[in-house]
Amino acid sequence: MRGISSPTPIKTITGCLALFLLSAVFLLAPPRAKAHAQSAQPIPQSNKTAEDAKRQFDAALAAYREQQYAKAEHYLTSLLVSAPDSFEANELAGLVFVAEGQYRKADRYLASAVRLRPDVAEARTALATNLFRLQRNSEAEKQFRSVVESEPRSYDANHNLGEFYIQTGKLANAIPFLERAQGVNPSAYSNGYDLALAYERSGKPDEARIMLQQLIASQDSAELHSLLGEVEERSGNYVASAGQYEQAARMEPNEENILNWGSEFLLHQTFEPAVQIFKAGLARFPQSARLLDGLGIALYGLDRFDEAARTFFRASDLNPSDALAVTFAGTVYDNLSPPIAAEARSRFQSFLKADANNAATRYYYAMCLWKTNEKEPQPELPGQIESLLKRSLEIDPDYADAHTLLGTLYFREQRYPEAIAEYQQALKTNPNDASVRYHLAQSLRRTGDKARADQELITFERLRQQQQDRANEQRSEIKLFVYTMRNASSGGNPK
Repeated sequence: MRGISSPTPIKTITGCLALFLLSAVFLLAPPRAKAHAQSAQPIPQSNKTAEDAKRQFDAALAAYREQQYAKAEHYLTSLLVSAPDSFEANELAGLVFVAEGQYRKADRYLASAVRLRPDVAEARTALATNLFRLQRNSEAEKQFRSVVESEPRSYDANHNLGEFYIQTGKLANAIPFLERAQGVNPSAYSNGYDLALAYERSGKPDEARIMLQQLIASQDSAELHSLLGEVEERSGNYVASAGQYEQAARMEPNEENILNWGSEFLLHQTFEPAVQIFKAGLARFPQSARLLDGLGIALYGLDRFDEAARTFFRASDLNPSDALAVTFAGTVYDNLSPPIAAEARSRFQSFLKADANNAATRYYYAMCLWKTNEKEPQPELPGQIESLLKRSLEIDPDYADAHTLLGTLYFREQRYPEAIAEYQQALKTNPNDASVRYHLAQSLRRTGDKARADQELITFERLRQQQQDRANEQRSEIKLFVYTMRNASSGGNPK
């Protein structure tokens, strides 16, 4: 989203698939303060005193325009002593403190300005935006709505209230006001983009598509094609989606657009073109961990496991918090050549030292050791695996995969009651896992509980059939990798 409109617009930070911060700093002049100062006498004192006050205000205004905020604050502090009820001085003081990032101080003066002149929409908007920054959302909403009520046909008033609702996650509330703003100014690019994004995120792809096509016809841009690509992807229109992402990448070949274009091929398992896209992207951005991840996923899809591993490891070197190197190594460990498998184990040890509280790293390292022990049994490995899994579950008690692997370890060691307990814990998180149901049934049989074992086998057969029937609809490992890559900045770890 673009942010709250102001009479002195500021370009705010934008990015695909993210909500943007509101911008409330007016970098030039408060839109009404100078006009008020010229058309009214805010300080009803002697002519000399009034002239002195006007000089102070003008000096503060000039300093504000030059971004000399401390100087402006100095003049205003003196002025407000003699004229505490000056609308102009309070409004400007509030804006000065906003510009300095002192939002709590700004609140007092902006609130005073609104109290003194409740009819000034700009003052209410500044107060509302500052309240939002202070996370006083109910008060901010009241101020934004008040501006709309007083100026129902105002583009800025409707756009700002719509933006506020978007920022607070109330997309359904935002849409009517963004629609009204677009009706007032059909050529408004920022509002149109935000309205299309609100439609898309509210499950209205047709409305989003129409809005984006209208914008593209008048103000073509890469970000519009990128968002339309997302709309088409969510609508299941793969060819159209890939075409839009390609257009965005060709118009503006930045990292994000190249990533989206390549990812579309990954999601539909068209790996050779994806390899070429990511390699071309890396020629432009050789230090991009996410593009390396994309290339690694494409190579994995082509069963080029060692090349994929080396690519993921390069990405991890650039971004140590990258979760994909851990996930990939744990998932395909038994497909790696001995030298690459050894490097994977070494890297897991480094990952553990770097992040002592990462449950996923411990689980995947335990998985690597498990697969190693399957091929070449070593007496010390089961103890290491158990220790890693227990620590993983201390960090995240609901980690179903860790419970499952620990249960299987106990089953192999004929510790059936402990295996049963772990499988039952795994099913609390994922009750529809057919494999866990099967292993639980086998453990119950070993303890002589035939009735419960038979019931679990019945459930297993039902779930297995369901899983086979919808196999083509389930997310593959490729999709998991792609979604992890696209959200790499969140710092999360897949399970």
